[in-house]
Amino acid sequence: MANDASVVSDTLSPAVSKGSLADLFTPPADSTLWRKNFLLGAATASYQIEGAVNEDGRLPSIWDTFSATPGKVLAGDTGAVACDHYHRWEADVEMLVSLGLEGYRLSIAWPRVMDAAGVPNRKGLDFYKRLLNRLKEKGVTTFATLYHWDLPQHLEDRGGWLNRETAYRFADYADLMSRELAGTVDAWATLNEPWCSAYLGYGNGHHAPGLADDRFATQAMHHLLLAHGLAVPVLRANDPASQKGIVANIGRGTPNSDSAADQRAAHLFEVQHNAWILDPLLKGSYPQDLFELWPGTEPLVLDGDMQTISAPLDFLGINYYFRTNVASDGAHGFRDVPLEGVERTQMGWEVYPDGLRDLLTGFKKTYHNLPPIYITENGMASDDQVTDGHVEDTQRISFLKRHLAAVDQAIKAGVDIRGYFLWSLMDNFEWAFGYERRFGVVHVDYSTQKRTIKRSAEWVAKFLKERKARA
Repeated sequence: MANDASVVSDTLSPAVSKGSLADLFTPPADSTLWRKNFLLGAATASYQIEGAVNEDGRLPSIWDTFSATPGKVLAGDTGAVACDHYHRWEADVEMLVSLGLEGYRLSIAWPRVMDAAGVPNRKGLDFYKRLLNRLKEKGVTTFATLYHWDLPQHLEDRGGWLNRETAYRFADYADLMSRELAGTVDAWATLNEPWCSAYLGYGNGHHAPGLADDRFATQAMHHLLLAHGLAVPVLRANDPASQKGIVANIGRGTPNSDSAADQRAAHLFEVQHNAWILDPLLKGSYPQDLFELWPGTEPLVLDGDMQTISAPLDFLGINYYFRTNVASDGAHGFRDVPLEGVERTQMGWEVYPDGLRDLLTGFKKTYHNLPPIYITENGMASDDQVTDGHVEDTQRISFLKRHLAAVDQAIKAGVDIRGYFLWSLMDNFEWAFGYERRFGVVHVDYSTQKRTIKRSAEWVAKFLKERKARA
């Protein structure tokens, strides 16, 4: 078994070979996941893997600034080198292909492809052209996210997502990328997880740029969604053959008791985590319950904004990781009440696959215009160690199997789900948690940049090979 970026051997390592497929990863025979048109891939993001932050004309991003600020990121880690993917992309593509993964979701670094005046940076553009062309040559379906949180610092200096002008600059960026990369991208996602950008970046300060005000969060969200809405027609005009969508992270909130107050708290949790994003996109309005939770935080909305935001989507990307058990805070909100005795990941997040199924089936009932769905992120962090050239991440194998089963259940309940991207292809810079938390199915030794394929990746490869043989 190869333990770097070389091709995966047809023969799995002994520990895997002697195991039962049914017991470890492979879905049961009646699973919809066996269908050949269900896309199974992996995802990454530019700032988390690329490194090379000062090379070939790349400008600083808000995450360069934030991670260089003492106390903001665990252990003082930054994305300056990350997985050095900018220099090692060819081997990383070979690794992806060797695992049989059918799709790859990546993001483009806005600061790498254009300068502060909007002039294209050819070296940065050429990097993505080489990468995407190679993926297409290898037969990999490509999903490209335009914004995965690395806003150019020069735009933040002018107000960032609190400044409406940023939405128009995003449309300019989308125009450049879709003209330059037309034909190499199968599906464009405008934004990744606007909830995180708005709330973690401007509401509680846990992420870049580190501001903390509920009013900032709601206004930043409006401008993020406006940026999405402005970009969609540009993408359609420049690259008509591709799909256009957006990626939202969703959260399952369950009540701590049967009391009306706790039931209301769980509802408000899901309003804040889900409806805040999905209602504007699919209903053309913000949920009024949001402003019960945050009184007086209504954003400035201009005429025509909601029509722009709610333009039809070709797909909706869904990212899911855990559920939160909540109780009433005694006022108009909710508080987290962690459950005891439940399975958790290295992040401290509860493993709760039923939450993914319940949310997906709930969305189908709530949004009658729900577009086709791709699970664009799902995975878990664990404290993985390389022992004798192998990584035994048994919990991750079980996690993936159970969440794919939840996807299968949602499909059988009538939800149109067309693919699943595991998070992540390889260990990487996990934002405010630095390099301690490992989400990859490929281990990265950050001191040597050696890649080691974990057991979870071996099992995914085994399933994909078997599925291909059945086709």
